[in-house]
Amino acid sequence: MKISLKRSVWVLALAAGMAIGGGEMQVVAAPFQDHDQDYSKNKTYQQGVREGQDDRTHSRDHSKKRHFKKDEDQKAYEAGYQKGRSN
Repeated sequence: MKISLKRSVWVLALAAGMAIGGGEMQVVAAPFQDHDQDYSKNKTYQQGVREGQDDRTHSRDHSKKRHFKKDEDQKAYEAGYQKGRSN
């Protein structure tokens, strides 16, 4: 069985292109996933808003580094903090 070198190169190029293209699609889609969340009734979001406002009032830079067990709580807190800091 003779394998064509030309065909092997095309298959390899196609596989590499798909791998690179698939990786780019994931990177492009990732930043847009969290923008449609409504955390306004979340306790950790509200805590973040209060602490962000307090830091803005006293000219502090993220004085309390909070870490939550749940990733969703961490995201809610950070979103609230940024909201409180910017208002």
